[in-house]
Amino acid sequence: MVSFFIDFLLHFDEKLVAFICEYQEFIYAILFLIIFVETGLVVMPFLPGDSLLFAAGMIASQTPEAFQAEHHCTNVLEIGILIPIFLVAAFLGDNTNYFIGNRIGVRIFNLNIPFLKREYLTRTEEFFQQHGGRTIIIARYIPIVRTFTPFVAGMGSMPYRQFILFSIVGAALWVVLFTMLGYFMGNIPWVKENLKLVVLIIILTSFLPIVFQFLKKKIGEKTA
Repeated sequence: MVSFFIDFLLHFDEKLVAFICEYQEFIYAILFLIIFVETGLVVMPFLPGDSLLFAAGMIASQTPEAFQAEHHCTNVLEIGILIPIFLVAAFLGDNTNYFIGNRIGVRIFNLNIPFLKREYLTRTEEFFQQHGGRTIIIARYIPIVRTFTPFVAGMGSMPYRQFILFSIVGAALWVVLFTMLGYFMGNIPWVKENLKLVVLIIILTSFLPIVFQFLKKKIGEKTA
């Protein structure tokens, strides 16, 4: 299972192209579902987020002729459709996760679900303690924490009226930034030729705050 997710994350750009060629217009529903699940279901924190937005935006920048010549199928992704779909998926995902946290809370950890670890919950709670309501926006750029943040907010860290405002702003900034970044960089030859490296850099960069927090905690424990 772990190897499957690692392979999916490292090669999902190829899988995305394959999905576009096979499902055509239905690809929008697939992309919506991935972002919704990644942000909306606390049990699935390892689906692609930042890198998916970037790759989708990059593919949307390619002309149908260029895409067809390279992949032998028609590119149906349009930036004007992608961004609204991603925005709605991210917003609905956040709200779903908030109410899961509000209704179920820590009891969900009694289900022994793979990838669902209490340390992720603890790490997210620490972010809330440091950044308050801004955590909803900051966490958008941090894998795992992004999935657990609305869940923790629903458990009692934040009233819904406050949460929904941060959720709208966070979703808009996150979706527009990464999708448009991919769109504008999509026709740069080096980026196209080294897409796997670019995706890997995005993934590794996204995890840097988690690594920094871990090292900071370990150093603090040694000096205490």
